[in-house]
Amino acid sequence: MKKATILIAGLAGLTISASAQKLAASNVPGAVKMAFAKAHPEVKTVTWEKEENDFEAGFKLKDQEVSEIYSASGKMRESEVEIKTTELPAPITSYIAGHYKKAKIKGAAKITKADGTVVYEAVINGKDHLFDAKGNPVK
Repeated sequence: MKKATILIAGLAGLTISASAQKLAASNVPGAVKMAFAKAHPEVKTVTWEKEENDFEAGFKLKDQEVSEIYSASGKMRESEVEIKTTELPAPITSYIAGHYKKAKIKGAAKITKADGTVVYEAVINGKDHLFDAKGNPVK
């Protein structure tokens, strides 16, 4: 039983680490670093992660936690900015209150896709849930 528990914990750790790997800046493609530097010349501290075929830059901008996902060619795919839970649009908080009784929103973010589409992320019961501004769940 003890071996099974250790094996399950180890596999869970592998699954988590497989989805996002921390990277040294030297392992990030030049096109990605150049695109990021051009977009944010004022940012000096960046943490990099590899997510499947993309690269995620994590940084602070004006006291907000931000992450941006870039393709290997340097095209920004999306930007995620941490927001206060009180900054979620009212239709989203209404949806959550109606569908997740007694649940508390533990975190929130505004995600802007490369095409300008905006979705909101709310962390409810330890899981990320995405919504459009009208409060409709998004997959």
